Amino acid sequence: MKRFSSIFSQLLQLFPRVEFEQAVRAHKAERHSRGFSSWGQFVAMLFCQLGRAHTLREICGGLASCEGKLKHLGIAESPKKSTLAYANQHRPWLLYQTVFQQMFGKAQELVAQKGGKKKFRFKNKLASLDSSVIDLCLSLYDWAKFRRTKGAVKLHLLLDHDGYLPSFAVVTDGKTSDIRVARQLRFDPGTVIVVDRGYTDYQWFVDLGRQGVFFVSRLKDNAVYEVIEKRPVPENRNVIRDEVIFFPSLAEPQLEYFFRRVEVWDEEKQESIVFLTNHQKFGATTIAAIYKDRWQVELFFKAIKQNLKIKTFLGTTANAVYTQIWTALIAILVIKYLQLKSSFGWSLSNLVALLRHQLFVYRDLDAWLHDPFQAPHVLNGVDDEPQFFME
Repeated sequence: MKRFSSIFSQLLQLFPRVEFEQAVRAHKAERHSRGFSSWGQFVAMLFCQLGRAHTLREICGGLASCEGKLKHLGIAESPKKSTLAYANQHRPWLLYQTVFQQMFGKAQELVAQKGGKKKFRFKNKLASLDSSVIDLCLSLYDWAKFRRTKGAVKLHLLLDHDGYLPSFAVVTDGKTSDIRVARQLRFDPGTVIVVDRGYTDYQWFVDLGRQGVFFVSRLKDNAVYEVIEKRPVPENRNVIRDEVIFFPSLAEPQLEYFFRRVEVWDEEKQESIVFLTNHQKFGATTIAAIYKDRWQVELFFKAIKQNLKIKTFLGTTANAVYTQIWTALIAILVIKYLQLKSSFGWSLSNLVALLRHQLFVYRDLDAWLHDPFQAPHVLNGVDDEPQFFME
């Protein structure tokens, strides 16, 4: 009979200890440490996310109640509340950024192996760039000033539409503008980036064109432009106009300064929607469909805020907050990895909810993913009738 470690232990096998320890040494995360390892901190914070533990007491108590099973997780005992709080406050959050990148590489490999039918015919890499504000109490998080009476940090995220995986993330203070972060990013030539109107910067759009990168966005209502070419629109479609335009403030006799304005009619909302792009060959309906798929990044933010602990925090320092956000991003990558691996057709919220109850169950993770309602083999011979015992 096959023997299995706990589900949580099998999840931790996605993070080879050799790679993890290399990251620990690279960031000097255990300098001046006394007994409590970075791996122990990672296990505790991942349990916080996947086990829905809301406080330090719940994390430490939850792990302590499974004392006999902790050796399978690579730790000897549950940490104390003060020990975990001190580690979150002082150990560099950059360690978990590196672990996130390592986990993304594994998820990306799985997407490549799975293949599957793509939503669009073109072969260009498609990604959505967006941000979400995470509110904080200014009196407790005085370092995270956002408004006069409000604190916040902002999570900037690049979502790869191959598997809808977060490929890049950065956490800044709430005041940092979206375009400021976008200007620092570099994309592979041929990539199609989808952004909303918050990223409108015509010079940045020109720079993307010079790098061989395409973008799709919404055109602002008050934009000043001139039309230099009107293209034919497809019949019996919702396309109203397809035009090549330029902005007088950037007028230069170079192709990078010519953009494309596509206007379509939204039957559901009974209004026209105007898109802006530098891709001159895609069909007008394809441009509209690309921007519609940007909604996936909004759904990602909704999923991570609803299913993981990212709105309330275990510590009040910047390092503690960043550590918790990065472990939440690692946890969502793990969930996405399991979702891709499974043939059951999980929704993300159901997978998170049921996985929470299975963390310390000894059964085959792969078998559970494909058939979650099948009892473990060790229980197959147990009678379903209630059993009564007399002393």
